[in-house]
Amino acid sequence: MNKIKLLIVDDHQVVRKGIVTLLEDEEDIQIVGEASNGIEALEKIKVLNPDVVLLDISMPKMSGLETAALIDQNHKNVRSVMFSMHNNEDYIVKSVEAGAHGYILKDTTHDELLEAIRTVYNGEKYFNSQISSMIVNGLANRSKKSSSKHSDIKITKSEKVILLHIVNGLNSREIAEKMNLSIRTVDNHRAHIMKKTNVKNAVELVKLAIKENLTA
Repeated sequence: MNKIKLLIVDDHQVVRKGIVTLLEDEEDIQIVGEASNGIEALEKIKVLNPDVVLLDISMPKMSGLETAALIDQNHKNVRSVMFSMHNNEDYIVKSVEAGAHGYILKDTTHDELLEAIRTVYNGEKYFNSQISSMIVNGLANRSKKSSSKHSDIKITKSEKVILLHIVNGLNSREIAEKMNLSIRTVDNHRAHIMKKTNVKNAVELVKLAIKENLTA
């Protein structure tokens, strides 16, 4: 069994050690290292090549948001999960824009922490229902406040619904169940949306949807 190589990044040693204690007995997870700030994390990523980085959002020297953006830009095989005390839609939306694959709060349960790590390792995004609602609210608020022109990208009503579900972190099977469609139909819609928006993957699609208010 391939183990998930995990790097823990937090400026508080007590927090890092607490996470290690929670996860060290999991058979499918290998904690390959720790870092106390974003600069140190980026250096360790080059050496340790982790699969998942559990990333505090508020750190000295380099914030989690800056670190996540650089990971997304320079280390395409590494997936970051924001681990934050901020239950705040602005932080959450900015994390998605930075390329984070998940966002969980520091008062989360052991089971949710494991689910988040395993979900992003398997190539999907992880945002629980509360976080997903904040993403939707953040998109709606940005749409209301924005004085700029709407994007020229033409998205149909059905595509907007599917795109909103993608932003919420749902996969094709879950979208198909919610919309009473076949998975193949949902996949076809996803392909059309990605072609229209000229993006390469779901992370880029979510970032563009937030930036351009494509679900409004």
